[in-house]
Amino acid sequence: MKILVIENDPKEFALIQQALSGKSVVIQLASSEQVWPYVHSGEARFLIANWDTSDLRGTQFIPRVRAAKTSIPLYILLTTSKNAEDDLAPSGADDTIQRPFKNQDLKNRIGMAERIVSLASNLAMARDQLEHQAAFDALTGFMNRAAFFRQSTGELERARRSSLPLSLISLDIDNFKLINDTFGVDIGDEVLRVVAQAIREKSRPYDCIGRWTGDEFVILLSGVIGADAEKVTERIIAGVRGTRIEVKGEAPLNVKISAGIASAARISTSTEVEPLIQQARQAMSRAKEAGGNQIFLMFV
Repeated sequence: MKILVIENDPKEFALIQQALSGKSVVIQLASSEQVWPYVHSGEARFLIANWDTSDLRGTQFIPRVRAAKTSIPLYILLTTSKNAEDDLAPSGADDTIQRPFKNQDLKNRIGMAERIVSLASNLAMARDQLEHQAAFDALTGFMNRAAFFRQSTGELERARRSSLPLSLISLDIDNFKLINDTFGVDIGDEVLRVVAQAIREKSRPYDCIGRWTGDEFVILLSGVIGADAEKVTERIIAGVRGTRIEVKGEAPLNVKISAGIASAARISTSTEVEPLIQQARQAMSRAKEAGGNQIFLMFV
């Protein structure tokens, strides 16, 4: 762990270094402004500073860093003199230690700080995992229905402001219920994973992709309409068609999908995401009615 230290007294800094010896990377800084790059990059989560001689009080550093609301707060340990005036006492710090301090006392404070920083890191990691689980489908890795709706709504607003066209693709696996009923849920899940991988590989890295229902996927293509949207969809269908799923004691499965595209050349003030999704799904149903494994395009 990197520990930032604002201490200009060589003897005091040497004591801090000794207490931290062998367990941390100690970076000596001259002022609070030099701390900010480490805060913004997340490189440092622990600061030890001399409250009496540093510029923390004059620059309002502690209120500013608390207002920054970083994902993992900066732990601040201040060293103070015994005769520090009450009205100038540090506020907002996580801990303080009075000088002169014993080496073991400082080690104990640092050990407590490290445990708290570790706990904060673990909590932040758990929070990120929960947020990821809330937004992404565990089986395919695509955005779930709610997350796709939020993301595509934002993309629609950007397209509206920039006067860009937009297409929405609905993709559905042909005969997926038959595959599930015949070979079981495990093979059905493998089909979904393989199809998702093909969609990911054949789509642009920045396309908005979601799993809408069980075996149905949706893709929002910003700046793409008509024949260009068809080309993207054809590439995905070809990628899925080229996959083979091994089934024990059976011939490999060749999976096929049907696709519907709703293309809007102009995003008006009345254009909304949900009707576009439903129009793309209707187009996909038309493709299935025509025999499947094909694309139906409609302009809206």
